[in-house]
Amino acid sequence: MTAIKGAWLYPIIVAAGALQTWGAPMNGALRIALNNPWLASLISFLPVVAALVCLVPCAARPLPTQEGLAGMPWRAPLGGLGGGFAVVAGPMSVDRVGAGAFAGLATTATILMSLAIDKFGWFGMPERPLGAALMVCGIA
Repeated sequence: MTAIKGAWLYPIIVAAGALQTWGAPMNGALRIALNNPWLASLISFLPVVAALVCLVPCAARPLPTQEGLAGMPWRAPLGGLGGGFAVVAGPMSVDRVGAGAFAGLATTATILMSLAIDKFGWFGMPERPLGAALMVCGIA
């Protein structure tokens, strides 16, 4: 995916956002059927794990080096926990608040956190003080 350049990145980002929005109501239906949000979340992860198990060996990327692993920030492998929390929050709440309210609140929180990350350079990201201006332009 890092070989994808320029304008092709934007439709991929839009598709990712649309597909992410589908996840909450689909996982909500899974929770209702299974009567357990934790089990529903676990089951919703299984196709992702299966796809990655199939795709990772096909990727034309080398394995990590010992130096790369040693230099990795301690927080780097924990990124999935945030997404996992979002996956669990969906089935626990989407049928009660609605897909629109869930997506609206989640999107608002995503926007605010992304602006803070850009402004302050959190999590090893470079500071990008123009993030808010670019976001306003993108929305317009």
